[in-house]
Amino acid sequence: MSSRSGPPATSALPAREAVAAAHRHLDRCKLSANTVKAYRRQIAAYVAWLAEHAAERDDAFADLVGAEAAVTAWRRSRIDDRAAPNTINQGIAALTLMYAQVGLRIDVKRATVPKPGEPDALTTAEQGAVERAAARRGARDAAIIAVLLFAGAREEECARLEADDIAITARTGTIRLHGKGDQVRTVPIPPTARARITAWLDIRGRQPGPLWTGQRGELTISGIRGRGAGGQPLALRTIKTHSRVKHPHL
Repeated sequence: MSSRSGPPATSALPAREAVAAAHRHLDRCKLSANTVKAYRRQIAAYVAWLAEHAAERDDAFADLVGAEAAVTAWRRSRIDDRAAPNTINQGIAALTLMYAQVGLRIDVKRATVPKPGEPDALTTAEQGAVERAAARRGARDAAIIAVLLFAGAREEECARLEADDIAITARTGTIRLHGKGDQVRTVPIPPTARARITAWLDIRGRQPGPLWTGQRGELTISGIRGRGAGGQPLALRTIKTHSRVKHPHL
C-alpha cells in the first residue's frame, strides 16, 4: 500500500483558497463592518486551530464529510474552552459561509444559547468530576447526584421522592418527580442513573417510604442539601467544587 505524500490539506492550497474566497465574498457582501471583521477573525482562528490539529484534521477541505467533522470538532473544543454560545454560533456562521465559497455546504449544530435566568451547563469534564466526587461520598449521595444531573430534578423534587416513584427494569427506567403546585412529571433515566439508583436501593431496601434515608431516618430537604462546614448544600457544594457553575438547576 502506497503512503500518501505531501503536506496535510489543511495547511496547503485548499485552506488558502477557501479563506481567500471567503474574504472576497465578505468584501462585496452587505454585512455590517463589525460582522465582516468578526467573521474574518473567526475564520483565521479556525484555520489556526486546524494547523494545530493537522494530523487528525487533514481532510477538513477534502469533502463535505471531512469539513463537517472538522467544524464539529472545533465547536466541541470551543465549548470545552467555555466560549460563549453566541460567539461559537458566530464562528459556525462564518465557517459555513467560508465553506460555501468552495462548494461545501456544511450543516453543523449550533451551540445552545441559554435563556435569561437559565442555569449554566456542566462540561463533560466537570460532570465527570462531580460524579466521581459524589461516588466517593457513598452510594446514596451518588444516587442523589444522579437524580439531579440525569433527571433534571430540583432539590425539592429530589427530596420528595419515595421508593415507589422509581421504576427500573433491566433495560428501562423512569422517575416520577413531584414539583411545585402538585405538578407531577415522569421522566426517563439513562443507564448510568439507573445503575446508581439501583446500587442505593440494594443498600436501602425496596420497601415503600422515602427514597433517601440516613442514620436518623428520612432525609429532609436540609438533609439532602447536607449542610455542614460553610453551609453549602451537598449538591451545590459538590458541583461548585468541581466546576465553574455557580447556579446549577437544582
